[in-house]
Amino acid sequence: MDVSPLPAPVANADSQPYWDAARERRLLIRKCNVCGTMHFMPRHLCPSCWSDQLEWVESRGAGSVHSFTIVRRAPLASFGAHAPYVVALIDLDEGPRMLTNIVGDDALSVRIGDRVGVTFEDRGGGAMLPQFHRVNA
Repeated sequence: MDVSPLPAPVANADSQPYWDAARERRLLIRKCNVCGTMHFMPRHLCPSCWSDQLEWVESRGAGSVHSFTIVRRAPLASFGAHAPYVVALIDLDEGPRMLTNIVGDDALSVRIGDRVGVTFEDRGGGAMLPQFHRVNA
């Protein structure tokens, strides 16, 4: 089977610092300096109070599985060689919930509530994609 390269992330003005940190194997999230809410996806306004007084903070990269699905038929040919794979909602210990993948040899054994830690997948050209793996499973 021909394995096409997976797409690299595309940065914009709101997400560039996030992707720059990922290249350094660091996971950043946004924190509102008005209401204190931490959030993910990178954006220029707080989703709770609409303030633009935001800062980047480094996440510990630990959390738990809120929900997941196992993709057995990939929607794009480039992902076909990787199926089955796990797409999950992770509740970071700092509060935000992020959509990501569970990777690793035991990824298909994932359960809701499992503890996970961040790892970074090299997508080529210096792009690193935060993914999660099960810990203490």
